[in-house]
Amino acid sequence: MKRVIKRAVDACCVPVIFVVVIWVIRIVESLISANWAHGGILPRHTDGLMGILTSPLLHGGFGHLISNTIPLLVLGWRLFFFYKRVSRVVFPLLWLLSGFLTWCIGREAWHIGASGIIYALASYLFFSGFFSRYIPLIIISILIAFLYGGLVWGLLPLFPYVSWEGHLSGAIAGCLVAYLFRKEHVQRA
Repeated sequence: MKRVIKRAVDACCVPVIFVVVIWVIRIVESLISANWAHGGILPRHTDGLMGILTSPLLHGGFGHLISNTIPLLVLGWRLFFFYKRVSRVVFPLLWLLSGFLTWCIGREAWHIGASGIIYALASYLFFSGFFSRYIPLIIISILIAFLYGGLVWGLLPLFPYVSWEGHLSGAIAGCLVAYLFRKEHVQRA
């Protein structure tokens, strides 16, 4: 039991650190009245390539940040708990691949926020269970679909200031990475 608790606590580290970093960045940006949106992804422009790394750290406001915080913590924890062995490779891969795909397919605008990573995490957690054919992971996949099934609406161009391209890129990245790591199963506590 102590090992499970320790593993659960350890699985919080990366998601919590990530969320603290994006909050600190947003607070600093707000305090100095800056707008760092140009640190985002500008598709198919070399100026926007750095955004593949930086865009998930930037948010358009506190509402945007708040809406990303809980899913990052919940989905990030699930990745680092259930996929401990590969999570430190999968997380950066999801980050970079979702950003790169956004850079490839996005409309010409600055794309910022961690939503692409959220969609990548949800997609990875959903598809990995089915690709692995491992019953406990399939149960997690069903739970992800139940809890985050509403994310599907974010894949559609319904709102002009929402990067549905970033969401779609994240979902594609998650599916591809889940397929790539399909033989990695949940680790025993």
